[in-house]
Parts: sequence; C-alpha cells; structure tokens
Amino acid sequence: MQQQVHFVTVATADLAAARRFYRDGLGWQPTLDVPGEIIFFQIGPGLVLGLFDADGFARDIAAGGRVETTPAGFTLSHNVATPGDVDRVLTEAQAAGGRILKPGQRADFGGYHGHFADPNGAIWEVACNPGWRVDPDGTVVLGPVDPPSAD
Repeated sequence: MQQQVHFVTVATADLAAARRFYRDGLGWQPTLDVPGEIIFFQIGPGLVLGLFDADGFARDIAAGGRVETTPAGFTLSHNVATPGDVDRVLTEAQAAGGRILKPGQRADFGGYHGHFADPNGAIWEVACNPGWRVDPDGTVVLGPVDPPSAD
C-alpha cells in the first residue's frame, strides 16, 4: 500500500449543521453534495474531506455490528502564515458556529496555535508552525526553520 490518503471521511451526527458551518459559514465550496447522505470538500491536491451522515456511515462500514461514529482521538490541522492568521481563523470558525476549545497561544513546538470544534465535534487545530512547509513537489517538511549547523 502506498503511503498516501485521498479521502478523510468523518461520521457526522448532524449533516445539515456541518453544511451550514463549512459551506455557509466558512464559505467552502462542495465538490459533491448529496443531501441527507454526504458532502465532500476538496481540501488539498488529491485530498477530499467527506462529512458522512453518521447513520449512513455506520451502515456503510458495519458488517452486522454497531460502529462507533463519534469523532475522537484526532485533529484536522490547518496551517497559516502568522499568529494573527491563527486568531483570525479561530474567530471565523466561531462566527460560523464552531466552538473554541483553546484560544490562540504559544505552542510547545515553537509556533502559535489554537483549537476549535465544528458543530459535530470534529476538532481542528489552526497553527502557525515555523518548522512546517510544503516543497514545490508537494513534500511536507517538518522541522526547525534554521537547521542546526554541522559545527
């Protein structure tokens, strides 16, 4: 299996609330919207976020058993250029119906970040990370801005 992801699909208890938050509140444009079932947003090159009605999600995955559909134990992260951008995005998310979990603040990794939850509890981190970049070929680089010298 190749080391890549094309879809991140989140079980969503209230698909209408998710639509209002992402499409109407944040201004995201759906790639595909099937009312009552799923809504897809392209969130990067070759990467789609799917918000799937929780009951349909459970039916799709379950082989006769109950499937837990509550988002837990993960964050979706959105990196921005400046600490001010972190605060701006958190404010936009709150205005769109999101709940601030942690206001913008210095982070242990040397940057600045905060967290919000969408109306269905999916947690987003908004971060200004000085050691994060995407190279022209799409490779994500995580590390210090100025690597230590070899002295």
